[in-house]
Amino acid sequence: MTIAHAGLGERLGALTPERLRGIRRGIEKESLRALPDGMLALTPHPAALGSALTHPHITTDYSESQLELITGVHAGVQACLDELTEVHQYTYRVLREAGDEMLWVSSMPCGLPTDETIPIGRYGSSNIGRAKSVYRMGLGHRYGRRMQTISGIHYNWSLPGVTSEQYFALIRNFRRHAFLLLYLFGASPAVCSNFVLGRSHELQPLTNNTLYMPHGTSLRMGRLGYQSDAQASLAVSYNSLDGYAASLHDALTRPWPAYEGLGILNPGGDYIQLATSLLQIENEFYGNIRPKRTIFPGERPLHALRERGVEYVEVRLLDLNPFEPVGINAQTMRFIDVFLLHCLLSDSPPDTPQEIAELAHNQNLTAARGREPGLQLRRDGHEVGLVDWGGELLQALDPVAQALDAVHGGQDYSQAVRSAQAMLQDATALPSARVLAAMAEHDNSFLRFTRERSRHTREVLLAQPWSAPQQARFEALAEQSRRDQKAIEAADSQPFEVFRQEYVSPRRLGLFAGAAAQQVLHDEGAAQHQREPADQR
Repeated sequence: MTIAHAGLGERLGALTPERLRGIRRGIEKESLRALPDGMLALTPHPAALGSALTHPHITTDYSESQLELITGVHAGVQACLDELTEVHQYTYRVLREAGDEMLWVSSMPCGLPTDETIPIGRYGSSNIGRAKSVYRMGLGHRYGRRMQTISGIHYNWSLPGVTSEQYFALIRNFRRHAFLLLYLFGASPAVCSNFVLGRSHELQPLTNNTLYMPHGTSLRMGRLGYQSDAQASLAVSYNSLDGYAASLHDALTRPWPAYEGLGILNPGGDYIQLATSLLQIENEFYGNIRPKRTIFPGERPLHALRERGVEYVEVRLLDLNPFEPVGINAQTMRFIDVFLLHCLLSDSPPDTPQEIAELAHNQNLTAARGREPGLQLRRDGHEVGLVDWGGELLQALDPVAQALDAVHGGQDYSQAVRSAQAMLQDATALPSARVLAAMAEHDNSFLRFTRERSRHTREVLLAQPWSAPQQARFEALAEQSRRDQKAIEAADSQPFEVFRQEYVSPRRLGLFAGAAAQQVLHDEGAAQHQREPADQR
């Protein structure tokens, strides 16, 4: 799809300063707990951090060793970054009190033990806590535990007055242009060789213990990432909420033979997955951006979307930047604000199967070879240079950045775009290139470089000012989270199997019964067929 900017200026001009000031963002940041030697810490989630089930800011992702640090919703970029920093500061203080663990600053994991000994997250004895662990057990059986230890940053974003239809238009444009974010902010061009033991891959050896792609940007978002044959069978369209929901409904209710072969219980009677469908729950569906809606307690995410529409989008393709204390900086956040607003305001034709295939090709190519001079991507069936296409996009972002600067004062948003333009022309300034250059100072060892950056980051954050009121507030949050977990456990009245069957029941997925969902899928497919050129059918 060629870049279509018709109407962008008119739509931008129609946004009042109040609406532009109404942009909200929040961050979820994953990091592995690592030992001083760079190996994965196998200790339980530190008790002083509170309950991973109920704490609003500190939880775990896939593994018991994988922290997820979460901000609230913020009107200002700096306020969001400040809160993320504060959560890091408390976390590091708890880790220091407990021993010498640190947070791994790369998206690609530290030294890992054998797959089966990577600990999955534990959330207590309640039904919902057990379900979270069983879901993770299922992910391990389906994709392997190593893949789940890859970490990233999720950027949640909203603008007041945006409809579900408009959010899906944003998502389509984001997917078209996501290659630019991978190029600019990818920071995972290398990995420990033990990460790919027993797997086929296209990586090249750099040293005995380090593999890399010479021009790679984000191995996390390429073929090494969260992918499987089962998920590859999903042809999800983002042309409407109904079509997207029907696609997920189908994946959540369609039996998958390999997973049926696993069963729900192992021979010893232990749960090994929540369901035998293609997806156990909605979060298993991987994408570089998701439509989201805040859920009520016990509600399925798909039901929330169908009932109340899209509330915000979750950008999921950002690597941890090892050169930033909390993995991201304000300039990157402002660039994403500009990028998302441009995606929202630009023309966004419906996607087609041909275009969806092109987007997957572009993502994998940029992840593996993004800095390769003269790299060509696909657009509308034709080849176009990544740098040329990126330049067109960045030029189109200028008026959006200027509009945000006019509202907030200063030149911060325009400077974020200018910085991106400079990196587009000088690949050595990109985070992925900086990682490889810095690794060269550590004998080209991914482990040694990231271990030293992790140590440095730990020292930087522990050295920052920290007050008694801050400490007291976080201790109170931790204590409240433990009380909340106990209350949930005390309130359980169902056997777990009854709870599990009820939770995965198709009737809890929202407005459509199965037949209606199939009809929407059929209608979407027919419409896409009509839009395809005859020679692409």
